[in-house]
Amino acid sequence: MPAGQVLRLSQRNEPATLDPHLATLPDEFFIIRALSEGLLTPGPDGGAPQPAVAERWEISPDGRTYTFHLRPGAKWSNGDPVTAGDFVYSIQRALSPALAAPKVALFFPLRNAEAFSTGRLPDYSAVGVLAPGDHRLELTLEEPTADFLAIVASGPWIPVHRATIEQFGRRDQRDTGWTRAGNFIGNGPFTLTAWRPNQEIIVQRNPAYWDAAEVRLPEIRFLAFDNGDAEERAFRAGQLDVTLSVPFTKILAYRAAQPPVLHQVLLHETRYLALNMTRPPLDNPKVRYALALALNRADLVEKVLLGGQQPALNFIPPGLGGYTPATRLTEDAAEARRLLGEAGFPEGRGFPKLEITTWVGTPVLEAIQQMWRRELGIEVTLAQREARTHLAALAAGDYAIALVTAIPDYDGASDLFIDLRSGDPGNYPHWRNVEFDRLVAVAARHAAYQQAEKVLLDDLPLIPLYFNSQNFLVQPRVKHWQTDRIWTRFYRKVTVE
Repeated sequence: MPAGQVLRLSQRNEPATLDPHLATLPDEFFIIRALSEGLLTPGPDGGAPQPAVAERWEISPDGRTYTFHLRPGAKWSNGDPVTAGDFVYSIQRALSPALAAPKVALFFPLRNAEAFSTGRLPDYSAVGVLAPGDHRLELTLEEPTADFLAIVASGPWIPVHRATIEQFGRRDQRDTGWTRAGNFIGNGPFTLTAWRPNQEIIVQRNPAYWDAAEVRLPEIRFLAFDNGDAEERAFRAGQLDVTLSVPFTKILAYRAAQPPVLHQVLLHETRYLALNMTRPPLDNPKVRYALALALNRADLVEKVLLGGQQPALNFIPPGLGGYTPATRLTEDAAEARRLLGEAGFPEGRGFPKLEITTWVGTPVLEAIQQMWRRELGIEVTLAQREARTHLAALAAGDYAIALVTAIPDYDGASDLFIDLRSGDPGNYPHWRNVEFDRLVAVAARHAAYQQAEKVLLDDLPLIPLYFNSQNFLVQPRVKHWQTDRIWTRFYRKVTVE
């Protein structure tokens, strides 16, 4: 195969799995979406989801029933037809209590889905999923849900091949080997031909794909890199076509390069500081507000990050699912000092030395450390942990302050709000607010979350820092590369000269 036709991509995190029901990271879905597709796919330019396995759909007048019509030509990579029964099976698998799918809440808009997932309802036939025919799927919701089509386009809604799952184990069994090269059966534009851990993953064009004639690339290679410096060197050496990022120290130089190779996408992604609400003095709202108001976010993005990030004075990225924030924080160092004094720590005296934990480099946190020292007279230490250790500590509440990335699974504001409900696994501040929970439940019908965000910003269990951007390099020979604001990649139209 001519080398020029192969697309070589940086893969920064070794996938823990290629099972769409168990995957959690964008890095995993980069590969999964090459191998399989769901009923719908995110719109490449944002906006409404686009047809994928489903070529069209209707919504009942009461907003509770969605009828999807599947493409008669949709096939699995072994030639089996893709049917509505495959989606019935896949949704049952995702909801199975024993599987413990990490993104199972994405199926909870379906009638009785949460009850079945938690084991309170043993009969799957009571869940709002029905296949009246091979090419017709009916989904019935508990309540009208404004973001439902966007949810259906999310990665965890991608189906699995029943015969393959059951060849290698039970439906609700984890890590049985069905996702290995040679075993994987998908329904996407590519097939899995090689997986060499921590080296490369190779996928090749799937001739059974319903739109195979429009797939331009014969092969994609996902090449493993440990860090941004290593992938940038490989890019300069001509060994890599698209990087995942650019070292921030080199962004300005690449911005001036000719021909232009630097690309920038403002993401629907919020970087924030989670404040452990169970740890004094962070249980005091005046302390939380003092920490938030003492920051200069413009300096963080313009003097430290340098990559087109935007200061975040609210939590939900503007434009996510059409969201428009109505409440924003203000930055006021004098007010921050007053609040800290009222909390019992005038000019920072007596304030305990807290630790900020992170999984990435610390330049932004070093800048925050300096701002709090200068404006409030307090000291914090910084600790970098391995990513999985960091996430485990967040879930267990084993931290004081932590840098967190909020990445939505779909183009809808509801996802990020749901994570902050009382008791939710993604509620890293371990915050409980009954009024917030109520407003989130009510807002799901109309995507009207402004009141819920006001409650969040009034209580402030977290400190929004900035809306992140992706800065990456693309070789001039790569044409039609496209990625959206929620980390979805679109491979079908890509060519390599």
